[in-house]
Amino acid sequence: MRIPQPPVRRRLLPARSMRRRWFAATVLACAVTLAVAGCGGDSTASTDKTVGAGSSPTFAAGTTMARLAAAGKVTVGTKFDQPLFGLKGLDGKVAGFDVEIAKIISAGMGINESGITFVETPSSQREGAIQQGKVDFVVATYTINDKRKQLVSFAGPYYQAGQDIMVKKDNTTITGPESLRPANAKVCSVSGSTPAEKIKQYVDASNIVLFDVYSKCADALRTGQVDAVTTDNVVLLGLADASGGAFKLVDKPFTTEPYGIGIKKGDIAFCQFIHEQLTAASADGRYAKAWQSTAGKVTGTTPTLPTLATCS
Repeated sequence: MRIPQPPVRRRLLPARSMRRRWFAATVLACAVTLAVAGCGGDSTASTDKTVGAGSSPTFAAGTTMARLAAAGKVTVGTKFDQPLFGLKGLDGKVAGFDVEIAKIISAGMGINESGITFVETPSSQREGAIQQGKVDFVVATYTINDKRKQLVSFAGPYYQAGQDIMVKKDNTTITGPESLRPANAKVCSVSGSTPAEKIKQYVDASNIVLFDVYSKCADALRTGQVDAVTTDNVVLLGLADASGGAFKLVDKPFTTEPYGIGIKKGDIAFCQFIHEQLTAASADGRYAKAWQSTAGKVTGTTPTLPTLATCS
């Protein structure tokens, strides 16, 4: 005869003990998955705000931003011959302040640096490249003026420069724009540029030499074919720095040159988006960092973002 066994009684854990076990399990799960997804924290706290890190932003259908974000790539026009702003190195990469500004704008659309294609866009080709759709926008020491605004639209300005003159280090005759005509100086600039137009009031037409890029002007100055080179001071500063002390700036700026980002005529939504990116970069330090890592290595002083114009 089987003797009945008393029923097994399961000891119930106190509520406090249950909570401890649940907490321990949760901590363990977090530790295992933290490297992949994080646990209970702010997912944006570790987001790298430098170029190429961004999330996947969404934009209104039909906008330039929506098109580029969906493609995950962008084509940017810039210059390849301007130290500190846009210079193509022996490694094939383009570096400079303009390049960094382009990266900031692209990152706002979730486009990493690897998704940016830089296309050489000399002064005389900028409007055409935008109008023909060869580039999505242009950042190329591009002065905003009324003549150009008839053909393209601008976001910005993101920087304000001034036209100056560069001469050989031992030149004491040329001291400013007013000294050019009395010295019968030959002056070099670039076709289609604002400086090439502005210098006409100080130099006889027969003494103005024009090339397609500023590096050729620097070569002409070095070989004595011209007596001076004129363009924006920051561009000249880069050329002078690259000369190893052979050139110097007169350091007498005589114009105001607001640099803008060229976009298709009438693309107000894209202009407003770019303004948002510039403002954010100015506020969180990326704008200053972009300057300090490029032109700031020579100029020292870090500029502030100029007052942005109305998009039109």
